[in-house]
Amino acid sequence: TALTGEIDWNMNVAMKWFIRFSSIGRLVSASAGLCALFFSACAPRPGFPTGEASACRIMTFNIRMNTPRDGENAWPFRKEMAAGTIDFFGADAAGLQEVLVSQLRDLEALLPEYGWVGVGRDDGREAGEYCPIFFLKERFRLLESGTFWLSEDPETAGLKGWDAACARVVTRARLEDRESGAVLAVYNTHFDHVGETARRESARLLLRTIAAAPPGDAVVVTGDFNCTSEAIPYLILTGQSKERQFLRDARSVSLRPPYGSTFSFNGFEAGRTEGPLIDHIFVGPGVTVLRSGVLSDRWDGRVVSDHFPVVAEIRLPAPKGEGR
Repeated sequence: TALTGEIDWNMNVAMKWFIRFSSIGRLVSASAGLCALFFSACAPRPGFPTGEASACRIMTFNIRMNTPRDGENAWPFRKEMAAGTIDFFGADAAGLQEVLVSQLRDLEALLPEYGWVGVGRDDGREAGEYCPIFFLKERFRLLESGTFWLSEDPETAGLKGWDAACARVVTRARLEDRESGAVLAVYNTHFDHVGETARRESARLLLRTIAAAPPGDAVVVTGDFNCTSEAIPYLILTGQSKERQFLRDARSVSLRPPYGSTFSFNGFEAGRTEGPLIDHIFVGPGVTVLRSGVLSDRWDGRVVSDHFPVVAEIRLPAPKGEGR
């Protein structure tokens, strides 16, 4: 405003005179610069007013389980790379797959600013792979969380569903944005790699569960779905089958063109130039996708996992009925 401009001009004039005649002018000048940097860093993001909408970066990342069979690509040789990827690309919430409890402990130590929820798929405690949801504790307050199994009896731990080769789970978490009050409902999963019926029925079960969630939540689904956009499970999830409730692929509805690779599975082949896109981020109604991409970075000729991470920056809708 004009008043702000006048105040800024007067302060600038006063500062110049003070610096000219004061023996501690250099110190004051430096302090003023630090103050300006501090207040500019604390300012709201342009285009995302507080209480109206906020941007949130979501990641899905199959980090590959810890097995010595991977040789130089085994987890001990790339755990810092995996943690660095989550941190550097600024994930506010990340759904991970193929995570063993030892890998969770590593990530806890390397990413202390993140909280997480999830259980081992084999016993509902620590056995087997997790599909944990990591979230920035400074940004989000955990409201509730849970796990269900992709099977005919979703509450029975360790149960294999239909024709699946492995027990499969969905981890869910309701996260409240500490600033805006918006609630983000994250569902993270890893569909079976063998059972075709299992993948189809898993998609239907996931949709039914989401349909029963609180209507005001901003829904995001992350995962390794072991299927491409032409497969039946994908078509079920996105409403291109006979299902009534549907999700949208963040890549398809992004306001900006997709970034990075066109595939997500690389098999630890750093020079690979084509492959399937089987890792997806889906969003529910009311969620705007600002940008999306596959992070096909190489670290001195190496890849961080046998899957590339996928990211989407979304805009959370303002909470309703709270006078915000």
